[in-house]
Amino acid sequence: MPNEYRVSARTNREWLDALRGPERDQALADLRSLLVRGLRYALADRFSATDTHADTRYPIEDFAQEALIKILDGLDSFRGESRFTTWAQKIAIHTAFSELRRQRWKDISLQDLISRYSDGNLTPALLIDPASSPEKQAAQRLVMETLQRLIAEELTERQREALTAVMIGGMPTAEVARRMGTNRNALYKLLHDARQRLKKRIMAQGLSFEDMLAAFEP
Repeated sequence: MPNEYRVSARTNREWLDALRGPERDQALADLRSLLVRGLRYALADRFSATDTHADTRYPIEDFAQEALIKILDGLDSFRGESRFTTWAQKIAIHTAFSELRRQRWKDISLQDLISRYSDGNLTPALLIDPASSPEKQAAQRLVMETLQRLIAEELTERQREALTAVMIGGMPTAEVARRMGTNRNALYKLLHDARQRLKKRIMAQGLSFEDMLAAFEP
């Protein structure tokens, strides 16, 4: 158990010096313990007293270890605009939630996700409101049918895959990029080009994004 006073009393400069100097092992142990406590608090609402598999699904120790590696790699980027421990905790929390998002999709193939929303079945992801009037629901379905047709007619296969997975299926961009064998920057450009092509086609039909979005306003 780390000395609580030592951990809380370190200044930003003392943390940096300790992690780079002869006290590195002790500083790492102190920081790791701090990250684990912070992650347990951040993920507390995901745990249940009766969940016997929580430690497997939410391996906080592993999240903290991965975050430590990122923190050490990024020490030179720390600008001192906040407490060092606050900066480190943000990295740990981002690391944990990124991994949890990845785990959510690990058993769903990209093709399964795409096929789920093929054949005009775009409605679930865009949440047509069952409480809307019949006229409103009809307008929403018409918009979705139009969008489905334009996606099929206007976009390349890779653009359709990316747009369906990210914007309709809700899969994280990092996971889509990995499964498509590309990187985030290339994926962002692919999505941008797809949206521009759709926008151009929509405008050519005398519509606009605003017209389409209006169908989903309360």
